[in-house]
Amino acid sequence: MTARKVEPREAKDQPDQLIADNRKAFYDYHILETFEAGIALLGTEVKGIREGHANLRDSYARVDKGEVWLHNVHINPYSHRGYVDHDPRRKRRLLLHKSEIRKLIGKTVEKGLTLVPTRLYFKNGKVKVAIALARGKQDHDKRETLRRRETDRETRAAVKERTRR
Repeated sequence: MTARKVEPREAKDQPDQLIADNRKAFYDYHILETFEAGIALLGTEVKGIREGHANLRDSYARVDKGEVWLHNVHINPYSHRGYVDHDPRRKRRLLLHKSEIRKLIGKTVEKGLTLVPTRLYFKNGKVKVAIALARGKQDHDKRETLRRRETDRETRAAVKERTRR
């Protein structure tokens, strides 16, 4: 019996699989810098995420005692779980290098800067979260964002209408 030759799967060629994104963060905050972090999860949480039951709305990250914690991320438990269950909104530890944590500590001490998760995704089979160092927008900035979005929409519609003819 001859053995089959199995081609190794190139993990680097796989695109990141988006689980959830926090679109409201781009509306409410000026994004200054982004970081990629791993996240410490329980087994039922990973399976719940694979089912697509994750929500980043109203979530934030904090540095506490030299560790970065993700607060208020809602991950529904796995639907076929046994007796083991988890709190859907528990705080979860983010896995970052010490140098990145020190950098975040230095930046978040500045007035008005906060850490906001922007994306939750799979990368090479691991759950990753993109956190952004952000400054809150004021109301006039939000109105400007809406105005810019509306003009972009109108120009795209005009170009589309012109190319149809």
